[in-house]
Amino acid sequence: MSTIHGKFVWCELMTTDTAAAERFYNTVIGWQRRDSGIPGRQYTMFSAGNRLVGGLMELPPTARQAGAPPMWIGYIGADDVDAAAQRFTAAGGRVYHGPEDIPGIGRFVVLADPQHATIALFKPSSGGGGTPPAGFHPGHVGWHELHAADREAAFAFYAGLFGWTKAEAIDIGAMGVYQMFALGGTTIGGMMTRTDAAAPASWLYYFNVEHIDAALARVKDAGGTATGDPQQVPGGGWIAHCRDPEGARFAMFARER
Repeated sequence: MSTIHGKFVWCELMTTDTAAAERFYNTVIGWQRRDSGIPGRQYTMFSAGNRLVGGLMELPPTARQAGAPPMWIGYIGADDVDAAAQRFTAAGGRVYHGPEDIPGIGRFVVLADPQHATIALFKPSSGGGGTPPAGFHPGHVGWHELHAADREAAFAFYAGLFGWTKAEAIDIGAMGVYQMFALGGTTIGGMMTRTDAAAPASWLYYFNVEHIDAALARVKDAGGTATGDPQQVPGGGWIAHCRDPEGARFAMFARER
């Protein structure tokens, strides 16, 4: 089994205005851009310093026609994409796209879990991985959060596929239980039952920033919106939920207010 199996290895934005998205995230998060150089594909890669952290592409016409909004999608490493996709669908998920090879890069598939949250699987051609460094690093994806229709059912599904284990569980009052999950002893994200029953199940990705108030000011100045006030979380950090100018949801985490 590969060393990336079950780890989040990439984050990708599919949107309707890629040029505007480049400007927005460069301003807000500080990412730099570079072209992927993949023949026949218009794909931009974001980097924090000298490390690649995510990608950007136009929302495909078929997805637009199906009503898909601009969104961030996380990629989970898989030792065998095709076999993992088969297990995914056998457990109640469905395939949206692929499996497909990106020459010289790797193999991927885009899926929906049984509660219809979109996620992707990836195996790099080199056998290496895009796993983030340990610790807090500005500009990196620092947390992965599932807003599920049924938290316990969602955890059982992903744990069965990727070996995730339960970490700390926090009672957040009327919002229910926030269940953190881990891989190999390292906590990598959290799950909760969504508070709005009418909203679709979805993954939310947190980008690390230095100071939450300054980052929120950049979001607003660049045309995005905050969907709530900053909140302090256990451990003393601060989070904020936002939407970019095209409506894609994202969140930020900072150690300082």
